[in-house]
Amino acid sequence: MNKDWKKNIILFLASQTISLFGSSLVQYAIMWHITLTTQSGVMMTIAIICGFLPTLFLSPFAGVWADRYNRKTLIMLSDTLIALSTLILAIFFLMGYGSLWLLFVTSAIRALGAAIQIPAIGAFLPQIVPEDKLTKVNATNGSIQAMVMLVSPMLSGALLTMTTIETIFFIDVVTAAIAVSVLFLFLHVPVHAKAQAKQTTSYFGDMYEGFTYIKNHAYIKRFFLFCAFFFFLVAPVAFLTPLQVTRSFGNDVWRLTAIEITFSIGMMVGGAIMASWGGFKNRIHSMTLSMLVTGACTFALGVIPIFWIYLIIMGLVGITMPLFNTPSTVLIQEKVEADFLGRIFGVFGMIASSMMPLGMLLFGPIADIIKIEWLLMGTGLLLFIQGFFLLGNKVLLEAGKPTSKPELID
Repeated sequence: MNKDWKKNIILFLASQTISLFGSSLVQYAIMWHITLTTQSGVMMTIAIICGFLPTLFLSPFAGVWADRYNRKTLIMLSDTLIALSTLILAIFFLMGYGSLWLLFVTSAIRALGAAIQIPAIGAFLPQIVPEDKLTKVNATNGSIQAMVMLVSPMLSGALLTMTTIETIFFIDVVTAAIAVSVLFLFLHVPVHAKAQAKQTTSYFGDMYEGFTYIKNHAYIKRFFLFCAFFFFLVAPVAFLTPLQVTRSFGNDVWRLTAIEITFSIGMMVGGAIMASWGGFKNRIHSMTLSMLVTGACTFALGVIPIFWIYLIIMGLVGITMPLFNTPSTVLIQEKVEADFLGRIFGVFGMIASSMMPLGMLLFGPIADIIKIEWLLMGTGLLLFIQGFFLLGNKVLLEAGKPTSKPELID
């Protein structure tokens, strides 16, 4: 491991924060532009689909790229792709072509960039961070991302009232250029072994090897299954709570803003807790605690009639998220062989990006038939029960121990 790892990780996280900030500004600006100009639920749904479907389909392929090629280069290329699509969009808007389909196409291209970036970053971090510091670095990164997600919607909304949407597009181009320049000029990391070696298997052969690796390691199969159920069941608390607040407490804008802010602050606090504490020695114990608290809080959001208590519970949900996300990321980074990291993160990204929207396909229509409170109570109870199943899974508990990489299981 490079003795300058602290300098490298500061450079890397700084560049990614700058890039994420610009991307978030554009993401919210596009969403709000569609909302304000169309006031159509169908158009919002199309925009959301354009934002996640490309990530879903490209993630397994991008995982192979993250193992076959220089991961730093892939991160720079994906940032450049996102920035170029935004620049072209800004030029079209300046020329007077402000069609909605342009926004949809740009959202899809940006999602493709994200699909390339997610497995590349997940696999790149263990190259520049010592194994015993992975939890701290991932948790710190999570806190920074939560802070950006807290600030960017407010700043994007303020900018839209003061300037044009094209200006926000150009901010993203500039931040991406800075991020790519920092990585290119200052971050010098040797290419990982598989990318340096001559590729002896075909592209699809590599993909098949990745899926075979998952199939042959029982802990990965079960881990992905648990994560899929978790992401599916948290869809109501993630997406339907603003609608619940509007229906049950009132449609004041400040109420919707308050739940977003308290959740984001909770995420920042949770990330800081994980960065300083590191979680339980067994990664699965930290994830179980998160699942149990998330389940209990989700159930509570369905029964609490007082708004300020509701906000406290929402903040607590935010705190528990890094207790699940950080150990789950570190578990993969620690236990999976370096040559397979990109492909495993590719599949993980596919699960993470698809299960919550799939959950909404079920829970969204149901929310117009029964009270959202009942959905929160039901999914909260299921999450709580799932926590005990996770705690009782011997294969995952063994994988969660701070030991060497597990042996192949036939």
